[in-house]
Amino acid sequence: MKTITIYHYDAFSKEPNKGNPAGVVLNGDDLTDFEMQEIAYRAGFNETAFLVNSNVADLGIRYFSPGQEMDLCGHGTIAAVYALKSKNLLNDKSKLTIETKVGILPIRIDSQADGEEYITMKQDSPQLKDFSGSYEELAHSIGINRDDIESDLPTVYGSTGSWTLLVPIKKLSIFNKMKANNELFPSVLKEIPKASIHPFCLETYDQNADMHARHFSSPYSGTIEDSVTGTASGVMGAYYAEYINRNFENHLRILVEQGHEMGKDGRVLVKVSKNEKSYDIEITGTAVYVKELEIVFVTNKHNKV
Repeated sequence: MKTITIYHYDAFSKEPNKGNPAGVVLNGDDLTDFEMQEIAYRAGFNETAFLVNSNVADLGIRYFSPGQEMDLCGHGTIAAVYALKSKNLLNDKSKLTIETKVGILPIRIDSQADGEEYITMKQDSPQLKDFSGSYEELAHSIGINRDDIESDLPTVYGSTGSWTLLVPIKKLSIFNKMKANNELFPSVLKEIPKASIHPFCLETYDQNADMHARHFSSPYSGTIEDSVTGTASGVMGAYYAEYINRNFENHLRILVEQGHEMGKDGRVLVKVSKNEKSYDIEITGTAVYVKELEIVFVTNKHNKV
């Protein structure tokens, strides 16, 4: 029998029950892969982050959705680092590295005068790939019409650690009528069947924001929608730099809003920097502690609960 404590944090918000909830488990090294997957399923968060030791970085983080392990999770990273900082487990470090499935990524913690901690994580190098599927089927899969998709901007797959399909939408009002049928996604996303779908537009609720979005999960993840997504926001920065504002000199900062349709209302700051080959992508956000959960389970010799 094992009793596991899961710390619930909401990332990309200063207010509990806004932003994006994530589970954080501090003792990942005490758990098998099977147990981590079971804990993530039982917890029910879109992602649960498990902290593990690393031989090549300051710490390792593994990310599990209720359905599968993920290579990288933005809001899970923000929540995990915020948890370590708030529990005084970082020995006052303001810079560290994390080992993930996509490689070793740098983290920076900026402590504000008001006591707030802002965490910046560098993401994997962005990749953008063409979508060649049916726009009619794509629109149907998220409950909108073909004409709702903006034709002046490209619909492309993007990744800074996790693949999603970036879909430009004409008007903000369209987002309220979206209803995803996630089971259809693999048949629509023929090039990358396990990708999620990330519709966005340039019209926003917040006059300080640059982009508004929703995020519909891959059916393999075991969830329907992610309220405020870190990795997808990061790749939106690369999209913005590539297709909307290519004339910036060195750095580009955009503010992404997400979660309004779910009553979550979160913000992600994305910084895009040019490099010799492409772009460096960083996202910045904060988090807030919500509560503790305990999960008790027993496994037998066949690793079944």
